[in-house]
Amino acid sequence: MSLFSHQHLFDFAKAVFMKMGCSEADANIACNTLLSADLRGVDSHGVARLSGYVRLWEKKRINPTPEIKITYETPSTAVVDGDAGLGLVVAPFAMQVAIEKAEKAGTGWVSVKNSNHYGIAGFHSLKAVEKDMIGISMTNASPLVSPTFSKERLLGTNPIAVAIPAQEEPPFVGDFATTPAANGKLEVLQRKDADAPLGWIQDEEGQGTTNSHGVKEGGAWLPLGGTREHGSHKGFILGSVVDIFSAVLSGANYGPWAPPFVSYLEPAKDPVGEGLGHFFGAMRVDAFRPADEFKSHMDNWIRRFRNSTPVDPKQPVVIPGDPERAMEQERMTNGIPLLQPVIKDLTALGKKFGVRF
Repeated sequence: MSLFSHQHLFDFAKAVFMKMGCSEADANIACNTLLSADLRGVDSHGVARLSGYVRLWEKKRINPTPEIKITYETPSTAVVDGDAGLGLVVAPFAMQVAIEKAEKAGTGWVSVKNSNHYGIAGFHSLKAVEKDMIGISMTNASPLVSPTFSKERLLGTNPIAVAIPAQEEPPFVGDFATTPAANGKLEVLQRKDADAPLGWIQDEEGQGTTNSHGVKEGGAWLPLGGTREHGSHKGFILGSVVDIFSAVLSGANYGPWAPPFVSYLEPAKDPVGEGLGHFFGAMRVDAFRPADEFKSHMDNWIRRFRNSTPVDPKQPVVIPGDPERAMEQERMTNGIPLLQPVIKDLTALGKKFGVRF
């Protein structure tokens, strides 16, 4: 494992995106979105995924110069067509539309179709916090998850992120997959040649397995909860809500028709919509109560929960967003660690485009 500065990785990724045909403005947006994952410690969704976007572009599934536009809207809602652009660029556009609608109407809700993988969900929801708003972000994803009691892969890991502003305390940021972990976490284990925890995935026959390559070999992710006894039906429900909000509502592909990011799956031959789907929400705090009053009580909420009595004194209670924020400060100062397989992958990518890594 080696350390790389944020600037070094940003410059490299930007050069690759521009070699794909992206404008400099879009390449900057894409890099800000992508690198936010590496900074926050979500290594599975950062530069380790750069070659995945290149692969989609080579298969003509990513349009580097999209005409992103609103196709339908009301004062508080909109549908955005991403024109097959990078989700890393489409999603910030759509989140901004949600924020602008919330500024005028109190809340803004935007569904997106014809997009691609959009990075980490939390990056987008945090944009609303800058405006004293609550931000919501979700997306459907590669069909790798079996519903409870099923062996078929019908849903994605379908993350949900909610960011809530506070006064003196940092914002609450809940960002989670509706499976036991994000698919990228499995990819990290595969690079390390390590086992997956029991309860993450099932094999081709629907039996639990610790083989981190199990999904590639015909198995599937389990919904959040792992087993029915541990509440997997609730994870199935959460993933379904994300799929419906992101894709059925927008006109994107849903369920098993969602176009996959992973290289070992091919897009469905009978699509039911356009591209991948996202859903964003922005709610002005002062549409409910005075913002300062709300944020003061959020401070109180955060402090009370953070100071709750821990089971182990060595492990204090953390508020959603705390670990990622600490990691961002540390990595911006000391560098971002990359595994050797990722370094090898990026080096090869650089050679392909004539960009030195």
